[in-house]
Amino acid sequence: MKYNTQQQKLPMPEYGRGIQNMVDHALTIEDREERQRCANTIVKIMGNMFPLMRELPDFKRKLWDHLAIMSDFKLDIDYPYEVVKPETLQTSPERIPYSLGRIRYRHYGYVLEQLIKKAAEYPEGEEKKQLLHLIAVLMRKNYITWNKDSVELQKIISDLQEYSEGKICISESDLELTDLEPQLMAQRRAMFAQQRRRSAKKK
Repeated sequence: MKYNTQQQKLPMPEYGRGIQNMVDHALTIEDREERQRCANTIVKIMGNMFPLMRELPDFKRKLWDHLAIMSDFKLDIDYPYEVVKPETLQTSPERIPYSLGRIRYRHYGYVLEQLIKKAAEYPEGEEKKQLLHLIAVLMRKNYITWNKDSVELQKIISDLQEYSEGKICISESDLELTDLEPQLMAQRRAMFAQQRRRSAKKK
């Protein structure tokens, strides 16, 4: 018995090897009219395989495109549409412009770093004070999430000053985060417990 894994790879697997065999047979037909009739029949069968897609725009055009692809563009017939060109199938996607910028502290992340820079430009006032408080809360939460130990408030203040290049200078009395510590530590313990349960299941 010859398994499918031992046979030639299908260019359009969704149609199956039976349809591919029909296309391969059409390539061997010498009479052009008979070859055209064979192609028309194959396309009808292909369309019947996906009845729910018949209402889609250009559905028939796509079927003829697929027929051309399965024949490796060697089927000499009169196509009712201008089918896709082989060279258009070989195009590579455009490269995604990933940022190559260096993240100073990865446990804080890039977004938080940019947020601190924006906060440093805010004018002094209650709005800036509230923003810095929210940033400090997020910094402590991220720190505890990715580190085993807790974090002193002075460390958060120091990192804020470093990120802002000295533009943000606050004291511990400006940030009231002591009530957040038990909640974050509980979240951290729950996260590590879940990781241990997943590791135990894998074993």
